[in-house]
Amino acid sequence: MWPVRKTINTLENTQKPKSVGAGRVRRFFAELGPGLITGAADDDPSGIATYSVAGAAFGFAQLWTVFFSIPLMIAVQLMCARLGLVAGEGLAAAIRRRYPRWVLWGACALLAVSNTVNIGADLGGMAAAMEMMTGATALLWLPVFAALIVVLLIWSSYRHIARVFKWLTLVLFAYVAAAILAHPRWSEVVGATFLPHLELSTNYLATFVAILGTTISPYLFFWQAAQEVEVERAQGRRSAKARRGATEKELRAARTDVITGMAFAGVVMYFIIVATGATLFESGHRDIETARQAAEALRPVAGNGAYLLFTVGLLGTGMLGVPALAGSAAYAIAEAMHWRGSLDDRPRVAPKFYGVLAAAVVIGMILNYTGANAVKMLFWAAVVNGALSSPLIVLVTLLTSDKRVMGECANSRLLRALGWITAVVMFVATVAMFVF
Repeated sequence: MWPVRKTINTLENTQKPKSVGAGRVRRFFAELGPGLITGAADDDPSGIATYSVAGAAFGFAQLWTVFFSIPLMIAVQLMCARLGLVAGEGLAAAIRRRYPRWVLWGACALLAVSNTVNIGADLGGMAAAMEMMTGATALLWLPVFAALIVVLLIWSSYRHIARVFKWLTLVLFAYVAAAILAHPRWSEVVGATFLPHLELSTNYLATFVAILGTTISPYLFFWQAAQEVEVERAQGRRSAKARRGATEKELRAARTDVITGMAFAGVVMYFIIVATGATLFESGHRDIETARQAAEALRPVAGNGAYLLFTVGLLGTGMLGVPALAGSAAYAIAEAMHWRGSLDDRPRVAPKFYGVLAAAVVIGMILNYTGANAVKMLFWAAVVNGALSSPLIVLVTLLTSDKRVMGECANSRLLRALGWITAVVMFVATVAMFVF
């Protein structure tokens, strides 16, 4: 599905590099694939809303969570990428082969709950942004976006969708300019970045869980592993046996890919918090309830065009994020049931796979008709993700540390330690949120 690496590697072999530097640049981009798109999808509407809420409510106080979470998100996504590459199958398939059925279906249930809420929140955020721009009620835009996504996935492919909408996510870099033009007190920014600030309050801990949940989301685990498998299928390795094992070069390419994607997500996260902290928090707008309020953080760079920039960014990330959410659910159920299913298959070949995908989008859409506030729904979707992630991270860590699954490519001590630290941190933060 992502023949990017293969295509560029072929070009490298047939064209003599103009210089050593040019060759290195080409090799770098050749190693980008699923991880980069996963990083872009990570900054989905729920992520944008969560970072905006964090900056508006607490100013720069939670900037330290960016550098705290990046190593954890890289570790988890790298384990998932390595699992797909080495085992030659997705996360649900690996769980099915290694653990009892109650573990498999427990993992799928956690994914289904978090994905349904997240899909609903992302669709609601996209619809709210369009209501802000057009005046037409969000309830009319919801079925439009849901139908558009399902139709595009059925009649086209996620690769084609990403090829178009990934460019819209570049709008998120407007937050970098907005943060600079807002003239924050940089001494406070630097201090908040490197000196952790903790508050034992429900709001602070809920925001912390939401930040972890939107950066280390359950759907990304299944999605990353499945997309690595799709890369190998595109290279002609159609069976799990043919895909099993990975070369050092492939593992190195996956590492570069994942680190680049997660770094992209981290940069966006950091500057959204800085921009909203320097604008919304400083002006006293500390409780974001509408898309218009959230968009105000972009006013320093775009003036009245802030609403358009915000809408374009939200739609771009939503068109990457919702298909990944629905697709990860479809991959997980198809692998668990041993159905044929891939986003590269046509619907007539994999009807059950596409049925799960469409059902996930429709159920998520229906959640919005309960009257929930769109921005709050985006935020609480991230909280749900954070609360449900720990058991899945435990499974990922156990699988990728097991030599019966990974052979000589099992986790290093560092990667294994980061996996357990991530699971413990997210569990403790969730418990603390409820306690305090």
